[in-house]
Amino acid sequence: MNRRRLTPGSVLATLSKHGFLIFLSVLMIYPLYYMVITSLKTRQEWLGNQFGLPQLPTLANYVQVFAEGKLPMWFRNSMTVTAGSVFLATAVATLAAYAISRFRFRGRLLFLNTMIALMVVPPSVLIVPLFILLVRIDLINTLPGLMFIYVGLMIPFSIFLLVSFFRGLPTELFDAAAIDGCSNFGVLWRIVIPLSAPAFITLLVVNALYVWNELLLALVFLQGEELKTLMPGLLMFKGHFFNNEAMVMTAAFLACLPMIMLYLFGQRWFVEGMVAGAVK
Repeated sequence: MNRRRLTPGSVLATLSKHGFLIFLSVLMIYPLYYMVITSLKTRQEWLGNQFGLPQLPTLANYVQVFAEGKLPMWFRNSMTVTAGSVFLATAVATLAAYAISRFRFRGRLLFLNTMIALMVVPPSVLIVPLFILLVRIDLINTLPGLMFIYVGLMIPFSIFLLVSFFRGLPTELFDAAAIDGCSNFGVLWRIVIPLSAPAFITLLVVNALYVWNELLLALVFLQGEELKTLMPGLLMFKGHFFNNEAMVMTAAFLACLPMIMLYLFGQRWFVEGMVAGAVK
């Protein structure tokens, strides 16, 4: 067995690497820490102690956020748009990726390369044509109209990731299923989808984070206050409580909480799916 010999230089390099990673971790976690401790303070305590731990933790801000704000309505709209658009994008991308990875037909590679090219198109350049399109089909200022846009934006990346994963599945499984008389859709439903759980969890986390945190499109295409999703709603909330940092941080933490829980639930499959999609 070859044992790595420790030298002062290698020990210093290891400590430096770990120190840098710890620094990055603290840097990433600090905003969440600040939101939590601020949400547990009164406005007066925050003015006197902005960065320290609360002396007398209180949940009054949480009660006031739900009592005075429209946070529950914005949460409901965001949940509807996120769940619907992610489900539709995943369903369409699954069928397209399965066809590209398992069948041979004319234009297959051209379609895949087009999807890859569309991944680099910024959504901001599509606002004007999308606005005109939604006006013509009478979906402007509606949640289905916004979901229609999100589905179109998520499909290219979803197809790219699923194709990369599907191509790495053993072909022997498909041959055995075909011999047993399984249809193409049966192979997809009974073999491909169960074996691709890490890829689907990755899509769920990435796409849900994108839709949940998206601001520009939701701000442009949803004008009615009762239709606003969470991010535009928080912008209005901050303008209303601009002099009460504790209330703003409380609303911000509540907005982050569902996505934090989603990531913690799927982090193991998320990392596995990203790695598999990158190398297969």
